[in-house]
Amino acid sequence: MSYQVLARKWRPRIFSEMVGQDHVVRALSNALDNDRLHHAYLFTGTRGVGKTTLARIFAKSLNCEHGVGSTPCGQCSICRQIDEGRFVDLLEVDAASRTKVDQTRELLDNVPYAPVGGRYKVYLIDEVHMFSSSSFNALLKTLEEPPPHVKFLLATTDPQKVPLTVLSRCLQFNLKRLPFDQIRDYLQQILEKEGIAHERPALGLLARGADGSMRDALSLMDQAIAFCGGQVTEQEVRSMLGAISQDRVHALLAALAAQAAAEVMQQVAGLAEMAPDFSGVLQDLLSLLHRVALVQTVPEALDDSAGDLEQVQRLARQLTPEEVQLFYQIALIGQRDLPLAPDPRSGFEMILLRMLAFRPEMEVTTAAPATAPERSAGSGSPKRVKTGNPETRPPGTNPRGVGARLKPEPAPEGASPPKPVMNVDLTQWHQIVGSLKLGGIALQLASNCVFESWDGNQLELRIDPAHVHLKVESSQQRLCKALEALLGTRLGLVIEVDKPATDTPARLQEKARDERQRVAEERIAGDPLVKNMEEKFGARLIPGSVRPLDE
Repeated sequence: MSYQVLARKWRPRIFSEMVGQDHVVRALSNALDNDRLHHAYLFTGTRGVGKTTLARIFAKSLNCEHGVGSTPCGQCSICRQIDEGRFVDLLEVDAASRTKVDQTRELLDNVPYAPVGGRYKVYLIDEVHMFSSSSFNALLKTLEEPPPHVKFLLATTDPQKVPLTVLSRCLQFNLKRLPFDQIRDYLQQILEKEGIAHERPALGLLARGADGSMRDALSLMDQAIAFCGGQVTEQEVRSMLGAISQDRVHALLAALAAQAAAEVMQQVAGLAEMAPDFSGVLQDLLSLLHRVALVQTVPEALDDSAGDLEQVQRLARQLTPEEVQLFYQIALIGQRDLPLAPDPRSGFEMILLRMLAFRPEMEVTTAAPATAPERSAGSGSPKRVKTGNPETRPPGTNPRGVGARLKPEPAPEGASPPKPVMNVDLTQWHQIVGSLKLGGIALQLASNCVFESWDGNQLELRIDPAHVHLKVESSQQRLCKALEALLGTRLGLVIEVDKPATDTPARLQEKARDERQRVAEERIAGDPLVKNMEEKFGARLIPGSVRPLDE
């Protein structure tokens, strides 16, 4: 007997064997058991999540010789014929190969005829979004009012391409990507039933490589069994997938946390000897950064399923939340740009060097004299205390509440002295913001701050904690440069995180916009023509339809 691939051998035959998709299984089971059957169903979701499998089980539940229900027997002739793909009343159609309208009409010509051997004639149309517009139009009328003995089951990976007229005639079920843990545990169950030796970390690699698709996971496991010679071992699976040990990713992030550029390059050189997929290494780094961020924010949300909880907790102490977010963003953008690099290794190295180059750095200032920053001998400027390692922060400081001070850069040697300060009233902050040449996040940052103090050298602003996400170093630098251009002098900028006592420019703009809206609505409501139409024709103003002329 020829070998049957795992994806076909272990395809679910009844609803209870489905992995995940409980929300869909529950709805279909209740409909079958309570005789509340719709005439058309649409299953959407990415590849390999169970769309066609669910449709086949549903067809079996409709036609089982023991009656309609959510638990088909699986033993009668009809159930066996459906499992073996030879039931004449289940018509499986690949829409990609029947895009012409004539082919669709030919398919629908048999709809009026009663089923040959079953209770219902079921049309299973896979990848229905591949139908042409003419084919969809030909399907519409039949799909809306089919004969009582016909059910339509449509499946697609791209529901956006399905016309709304078709969607409105179907009950739509969106199948989810399968979680990592569910895929890994299911692979382990299959291997145990097959009697194949395996290592659990290898299954985690296969589950991660499947990217939410159970069919892909089973195909990868078939490949791994062949590659490993009848078993599934971690080292061999890593070699097959081009993956690397998680210990190396931890070591790489630890070197980044320590700002040890030489060590980072040594780690990359060690990785290169294994000929890895650097895109996969970057994905592993992103996954690790995500887990570190979870430990820092919601420690109880992270389990020890990967067996490295202690290492992740150590990295969470070595990195600040700001650094983790910055590294994650750089890696995420780098993943998009990596295919454009001259070669994968150099592109990966540049991503890591970017993390080192743009590391966030803040100056910690405290009110207590005992914890104030030390001053260098013979210098009037305070030493900067890096917040990269929480264990080295001065006691009593709070990284979330501390102001990030952008110090004025020293003038280049031989440069002309700065221009005299212009007569600008910084207390009128809402007017200042309007005159700054800013855009994007920098403008949002300025608009959500209020003026606090100005001593001629240092400007202090205050931002509400609700908008603290705008307070990133790049935006502060742009705001500082715009202010320097306006004032004609260099300045230091401090943005404290606290509830503002007065309205921000953004809030003032919102109030002005609300007032203009109110006036516009009152004027329209008081217009004689509008009143006349209301009295004679029962007309009414649609709420939200009136807009001021300046919008």
